[in-house]
Amino acid sequence: MQLTLCEPNAMSEAVVMEPPRAGGLRESSYGAGDSAASLDDCIVDTANESSEEESAGEREEEIGAHDEATEVPAEQTSNTQTVNTRRPNSLPVPAAGGCGLWTSQGDAEVNLRMGDSGLAAETPLTINQMFTLAVERFADYTALSWKEGEQQKSLNYREYYQTCRTAAKSFLKLGLQRYHGVGILGFNSSEWFISDIAAVLAGGFAVGIYTTNSPEACQYVADNSKANIIVVENHKQLQKILQVEDKLPHLKAIIQYKDALKEKRPNLYSWAEFMELGRDEPDAPLDAIISSQKPNQCCTLIYTSGTTGQPKGVMLSHDNITWTALATSRHVGLTDATHTQELVVSYLPLSHIAAQMVDIWVTMRVGGATYFAQPDALKGSLVNTLKEVRPTAFMGVPRVWEKMQEKMKSVGAKSSTVRRKLAAWAKDVGLQTNLTKMNQSGTAGRTPLSYQLAKKLVFKKVRKALGLDRCNKCYTGAAPITKDTLEFFLSLDIPLYELYGMSESTGPHTISIPEAFKLTSCGKEIPGCKTKLHNPDEGGNGEICFWGRHVFMGYINMPEKTEEALDAEGWLHSGDLGKHDQNGFLFITGRIKELIITAGGENIPPVPIEDAVKEAVPLISNAMLIGDKRKFLSMLLTIKCQLNTESGDPEDELTPEAIELCRKLGSNATRVSEIAGGQDRVIHAAVQEGINRVNKEASSNAQRIQKWIILDRDFSLTGGELGPTMKLKRPVVAKMYKEQIENFYKELATPTTPDNTPPPK
Repeated sequence: MQLTLCEPNAMSEAVVMEPPRAGGLRESSYGAGDSAASLDDCIVDTANESSEEESAGEREEEIGAHDEATEVPAEQTSNTQTVNTRRPNSLPVPAAGGCGLWTSQGDAEVNLRMGDSGLAAETPLTINQMFTLAVERFADYTALSWKEGEQQKSLNYREYYQTCRTAAKSFLKLGLQRYHGVGILGFNSSEWFISDIAAVLAGGFAVGIYTTNSPEACQYVADNSKANIIVVENHKQLQKILQVEDKLPHLKAIIQYKDALKEKRPNLYSWAEFMELGRDEPDAPLDAIISSQKPNQCCTLIYTSGTTGQPKGVMLSHDNITWTALATSRHVGLTDATHTQELVVSYLPLSHIAAQMVDIWVTMRVGGATYFAQPDALKGSLVNTLKEVRPTAFMGVPRVWEKMQEKMKSVGAKSSTVRRKLAAWAKDVGLQTNLTKMNQSGTAGRTPLSYQLAKKLVFKKVRKALGLDRCNKCYTGAAPITKDTLEFFLSLDIPLYELYGMSESTGPHTISIPEAFKLTSCGKEIPGCKTKLHNPDEGGNGEICFWGRHVFMGYINMPEKTEEALDAEGWLHSGDLGKHDQNGFLFITGRIKELIITAGGENIPPVPIEDAVKEAVPLISNAMLIGDKRKFLSMLLTIKCQLNTESGDPEDELTPEAIELCRKLGSNATRVSEIAGGQDRVIHAAVQEGINRVNKEASSNAQRIQKWIILDRDFSLTGGELGPTMKLKRPVVAKMYKEQIENFYKELATPTTPDNTPPPK
């Protein structure tokens, strides 16, 4: 492959025109009534609040498959459907003075994966260039809006840009050096956005830090990014940094952007004091830095949080961000503010790439307005904000949609018989109509009269109660979502469009859109991106690999990890297993590192089985399949329970929906402790019956669940079992419940029938 070397002042020549051709390559082709009311407390357990901490070492799984020295030819793959995860040889190290497709050095440049036509050939831009274009087009349009008490405050695009420039000059005055980090630790706010962009304009790296991080985890990220400055939300987050301040040799200043400072310390500033520093500084030094920036240089670090090692700093270039924002906004059909302004609500953790892309960059590209939710958004106030803002686009992680679903079901169960019958009728009409529309690939068809009636009587009221009455783009991503939840919202005429991607692909790689939507699929590639399936098995399942201008530069200071993620031809290996259907829709079928390989050698992706159990037994909140190197499968289960509104900790009391389900089954249980460990024989029998139904659908005996247990506590963010995006941390759970897991396998003989006789009462 021909690579053009990076000339010092000729970045535009630093391109690779086309990806290598490869097998498997695909190019982009193109309750109803009041049952939805009173949702004030419907989302309470995915809180991104400063009070919640995650211990160091309990982090998201590493990207990349098992290290292997050689690649096995496709014709030698096993007939036992074992997915080959071996990689082509590592990327060659760039020659001195030149650059390649990747780097692990923060001050280096890379070749861009440019195409020769279409979106892939768009002119590369820096963050500043994209922002100034937005200011030219949308100067007086609202950019950011937030509440201070009962008062609504806002910045238009002109004010937004000038504020970012002032903050950038303040950073420079405080001693921010080129290619050094600005850590940002706090809940979503205008100050978060301004700090992020100002860090980039001043030539540093924007570095989001999860508010749930322990002091030690904060220290690692700050030290690894050579952070000169850390911006914190409040006194609580400040204390984390002060605890490790003496271990941060690069740190020069700390800024607190909410609440008054409780103490005066050298190099500690309030937000007002910080902004005043750059107010009268000359523009020339900042302009010189901005003019020296190139689209193929790093501007942002997104830190993964793996359970198998230290977090990795994903280096994203200016072009990674500006191109992905352009491609995404066009693919999903966002409108420019000059036509109709898009409105979004910012509440998901901004240290995660999904929230940054949606809330900051994609919205900026089209002149949209970002409204900030309250810090307790995920503990109950989010729906209030949605009702006030009425966004045109909304992104929710699966747990957000699940909590909405649970609340609507709970409220709906208390409705009158007439309302329940009306809701059931409308949902049936909605599901069938939308499934028909989906199977026709979005082509215009005649809408049934019953659907129009259901929309008027039910669907519009549901959307209004959720604050989604003018939202025609509802998205889900960052973790797997169940078919049950997708169908529930589809039945209410709210299709949830799945996104799929990773930090290393600057967020989205595939996105479902109304014209290309299929239930449980994450859609098709964004135009300009390409997908290949590495070493697919007989069923077409292979490791999903990405190509495009959204592919990251590399992991900062981690060349070996970078070589694991990128193969010799520059394809990004996701570590996820997937397959395409005949129409090019991508389906995620598992994750290589999650893949259970039984003692008998059978490969089993756990998520489909876990989802099937949760669908068969609605009482179940979380399920984790066990069986790697074991003779049979077992499962850990948790029950739906209330969460502490302050801490987010799971409580013993069941949710109203769970209590209602118990009553229908004939149980009087109101607490988890009355059910856990098989204490409630009625519930135990109902769970076993549901698992039996799942086992009947299993493709082999090895895929049947033989043993299970209901735990006495649900999984949670605060407990460490779930990550910031609510993904299950399997190694953490396996360690926490090691004793229960070992008890499953104490028998020498492999059981052929379920053996879950509960203890006598």
